[in-house]
Amino acid sequence: MPSFEIAEMKSVLASVSLAALVTTACLASPSLAQSPVALASQAVPAEAVVRANALIARMTLEEKAGQVTQLFMFGKPEDFEAGVRAGSTGALLFVTDPTLINRFQKVAVEESRLGIPLLFGYDVIHGLRTIFPAPIGMAASWDPAALERGQTVAAAEARASGIHWTFAPMLDVTRDPRWGRIVEGPGEDPYLGAALARAAVRGFQGDRIGAPGRIIAGAKHFAVYGASEGGRDYDSVFVSDSQFYNTYLPPFAAAIEAGAGNVMSAYMELNDVPAAANAWLLTDVLRRQLGFQGFVVSDANGVKSLVTQGYAADERDAAVRALTAGGDLEMAIAPAANSGLAEAVRSGTLEESVLDDAVRRVLIAKIRMGLFENPYVDASKTETVLSDPAHRQEARDAAEKSLVLLQNTGSILPLTPGAHRRIAVIGPMADSVDDTLGSWVFVPKYEETVTLAEGIRRRVGADVEVTTAPGVQLRRGVPSMFEMFRPSPAAWTSAQAQAEFERAVEEAREADIVILALGEGAMMSGEMASRADLSLPGDQLRLVEAVKALGKPIVAVLMNGRPLDIAPVASDVPAILEAWYPGTEGGVAVARALFGDVNPGGKLPMTWPRSVGQIPIYYSHNITKAPTEQGQRYWDEASTPLYPFGHGLSYTDFAFSDLSVDRASVAIGEPVVVTATVTNTGHRTGDEVAQLYIHQRSGRATRPVRELKGFQRVTLQPGESRRVQFELTRAELRYWSAAERDWVLDPATFDVWVGGDSRAQLATSFTVQP
Repeated sequence: MPSFEIAEMKSVLASVSLAALVTTACLASPSLAQSPVALASQAVPAEAVVRANALIARMTLEEKAGQVTQLFMFGKPEDFEAGVRAGSTGALLFVTDPTLINRFQKVAVEESRLGIPLLFGYDVIHGLRTIFPAPIGMAASWDPAALERGQTVAAAEARASGIHWTFAPMLDVTRDPRWGRIVEGPGEDPYLGAALARAAVRGFQGDRIGAPGRIIAGAKHFAVYGASEGGRDYDSVFVSDSQFYNTYLPPFAAAIEAGAGNVMSAYMELNDVPAAANAWLLTDVLRRQLGFQGFVVSDANGVKSLVTQGYAADERDAAVRALTAGGDLEMAIAPAANSGLAEAVRSGTLEESVLDDAVRRVLIAKIRMGLFENPYVDASKTETVLSDPAHRQEARDAAEKSLVLLQNTGSILPLTPGAHRRIAVIGPMADSVDDTLGSWVFVPKYEETVTLAEGIRRRVGADVEVTTAPGVQLRRGVPSMFEMFRPSPAAWTSAQAQAEFERAVEEAREADIVILALGEGAMMSGEMASRADLSLPGDQLRLVEAVKALGKPIVAVLMNGRPLDIAPVASDVPAILEAWYPGTEGGVAVARALFGDVNPGGKLPMTWPRSVGQIPIYYSHNITKAPTEQGQRYWDEASTPLYPFGHGLSYTDFAFSDLSVDRASVAIGEPVVVTATVTNTGHRTGDEVAQLYIHQRSGRATRPVRELKGFQRVTLQPGESRRVQFELTRAELRYWSAAERDWVLDPATFDVWVGGDSRAQLATSFTVQP
């Protein structure tokens, strides 16, 4: 127990009703409130509330403002210790050294007036030291269990380093691949996104906040950040209520139902009101409708940005507006806007009870994490956890599951071991550690990362010569915001560029087969990395053309964080394997797939456009007035994508059959069970993702032509069949109606398809009666 007395806690409890301390979802209409399971997952232990309020009763206004202030630890540690000692800083981020974390924690616990421990957060997006595939790659696995295992490893490494909380999972559905942050999220579909959200939260947090070896999950960015105009990062978002509830909210609702302890507000304005100070978002939807009882953090400098956005008059006004709207903790580069909150209370601009509510939620998080009892990390055990070989095996398995075989004309893949004596691995991603890891990686051990070229060398052994050359240098025209962590190498001179290009072509000329390693650099994808042009950057297309002219067998491996305009490559190269940014063991995983040790089974979590002019293009569009002309919306190019949502080939073949529903007619609210048989009709063991899509033919709104409502990834031996089963409940059949301004279930006929991608042809139907 900390320095305050149990007797004092009891007096606080006697004077304040516990029911008034804990936010509940009872303010929401019944149709919007989450299920009892969701509310139970968000329940705050009564003792945590009592302890938090006893502390609040003893705090000065400045100390309260400090508890809702999180600072970037950029600079010398001693520059931050005074603030920690004074209680004006309640949380820090960008500290991963356990010794330094303990140093700060000692100041907070042993030298500050109230001894309140610090909360340490960090961007543990797809691993800390052991790096897993980028989130868009994990989405391509269509395997929530694999994602959960990966984030369990990430949590273990983070907690062993002294980190308590991650700014992940990123759950922004997006349908515009120009948006750079697509690499961090689940893709275009709300149903897939929701399944991945639950898995990520379970992986980070375990069965409860404060579980050993786990950290607090921070679902972000609330909300609709992925719909920024033109795919331009930070730009405004304008969406209807129908789009908000049906498309963008489900992953967040799933994360909250799974118990996420934190939510991060978004940067942009939603319908003209910045998300960081949007009371409808943070209070009406998040807390009242979804029942969220954790704490809300702003994105970096998101509160200060309210001034830049023309919403707040100054930083103190911004802090008051954000807190009043439902925000709690400000993430800021010092000085923080929240430093003005004490004076705002004194001047009457801010109700002290509003500040107390925010402080309470932050303190409860610290209490639930056990930081008052165990504020320090055992630094002697950190390296043992970080170097656990089991973590690398999980990373390899995850990378293998994320691979998507986009095309394989002539079955050039898999390669036959021993058939080639000299292999050329050329292209900018061939031997690049940075680009194997991807963006949002800050403290890896580069020497542990296996690139594509190295992975192939390990696979083929000493008897096969593997040569490599980048051929092309990839550089952003504008420096990345993360240059301080991973600076770009010096730019080649024009003479160097020509010499490297010629060297790559010569290596290809001397080889029996060429593996082209193409894509976009890690710093070309992520925050502040939106692109107007999705073509392969640099001289990569010229490199493809030069290699094609040699007449050698060619396979392309892509490393990237979004769909790119690869139509010229698709026409020139018979086999294309999408590897995303595959992580620490990426080179091993890709090499194993190229040689058939692993059969790719991933599927696209986004529709892949033919060109940037088709964007936005996504599978769950409305039918509109001319469904038979859906592929001819442009007179100069088909409107169909290069590869559809859910697409992914295999080295074997699969067939779907025997589709049935358990009842042809049901009453509103009754479930329907859909079953189908999937058979491996080929000659190799492989994974198939059985995907269920529905369409509601009529109702109180026009419904999308198809919506994903179920999926299962299954492994089948040659000739093996398996029955897959899906249940369509109220949750799958309801939708938000703009006419009713509520969730509705309509009597209607529903079409059902099951297959291997969103073009599934095996169909049936059922009817929901009034």
